[in-house]
Amino acid sequence: MQTTYPECVRACDDCAEACDQCAAACLREPDVQAMARCIALDIDCAAICRLAAGAMARSSSFARPTCSLCAEVCDCCAAECERHTHAHCKQCAEACRRCAEECRRMATAG
Repeated sequence: MQTTYPECVRACDDCAEACDQCAAACLREPDVQAMARCIALDIDCAAICRLAAGAMARSSSFARPTCSLCAEVCDCCAAECERHTHAHCKQCAEACRRCAEECRRMATAG
């Protein structure tokens, strides 16, 4: 079965992986409390990215609204990650920005 939006699914999968890696790395930082919001957003973002990828793969009638919400969560996660200087946060922010862009494109596609 071929998905209709392979680039968006791939961006969601990549973002979920980057968020998982970022959350795990944040937990290893010396001041974990300072990373609490980043960790929470990483977890939320990874979850919505996986939900969006699955919705697209199934051609769910909820794929577009899910991708719209995914873009919003990715933007929030990226903004938080960009506040930090850690390489894992910078990589996560980049993946989140790409995913948000792809999800917006999918959500508004005719």
